[in-house]
Amino acid sequence: MLRSYTHTRRVPVGGLSIDPLTEAEVVARVLAALERGRGGWIVTPNVDILRQVAADAALRAKLRAADLVVADGAPLVWAARLAGRTLPARVAGSDLIWSLSRGLAAVGGSAFVLGGAPSTDGEPDGAHRAAARLAAACPGLRIAGAHCPPYGFDRSRRALRSVCARVIKAQPQMVYVGIGFPRQEHLIASLRASLPATWFLGCGAAVNFVAGDVRRARPALQRAGLEWLDRLAREPRRLARRYLREDAPFAAALLARSLHHRLTHRPAHRA
Repeated sequence: MLRSYTHTRRVPVGGLSIDPLTEAEVVARVLAALERGRGGWIVTPNVDILRQVAADAALRAKLRAADLVVADGAPLVWAARLAGRTLPARVAGSDLIWSLSRGLAAVGGSAFVLGGAPSTDGEPDGAHRAAARLAAACPGLRIAGAHCPPYGFDRSRRALRSVCARVIKAQPQMVYVGIGFPRQEHLIASLRASLPATWFLGCGAAVNFVAGDVRRARPALQRAGLEWLDRLAREPRRLARRYLREDAPFAAALLARSLHHRLTHRPAHRA
């Protein structure tokens, strides 16, 4: 695993341990591992993912096997700092899909895009449109393949095997898996043994962002940690329960626990 030859001490946040890395450092580590012929797995938890992980021990154990875990959600960065620990910045999967592609392009690397919206009116599906945009924006990037599996494919063993076989046959150096948490993590776990020299990024809606099917929040909202508010305004019926009734109380409790930890675990003064 990557962590066997890196020495970053992870920061505990809400049941997961987060790597205190910047976006550029993540890209550098992935490229260094690829040069050595080593693959890996990047997990980018936000508040919603952290909430699900906190309630599911099996899922928590699975994510702890990831090679890199970086904080996609700004509240995770705030919680770490409130607890007196250091996470340098938010590292969003929606940004990593671009920076990793640029890094791969610089060395002639290859990527496979999995996910996105299905095709309509004969147009290419979201995976192929995202792949085309990455290739156009990152000259030198080789597209090993793109596939938009039908919703629920992973409930069928036959369909799951078919998708896995397609990715394995392509032998990419990077796979962007954007089919939603935790389904994308389960799929990545199914693929890793067959592609030990490949890196995987579970990137949720990032494929839709790259394809242009969903627009990201303005940079000012991203920097303020309010990207969720923009998505809520766009899809209130689908996201209101998750964001307001589930994630917001969890985030508030996480920040409160972090502050409590800092106030009750002050380092002893030396005489």
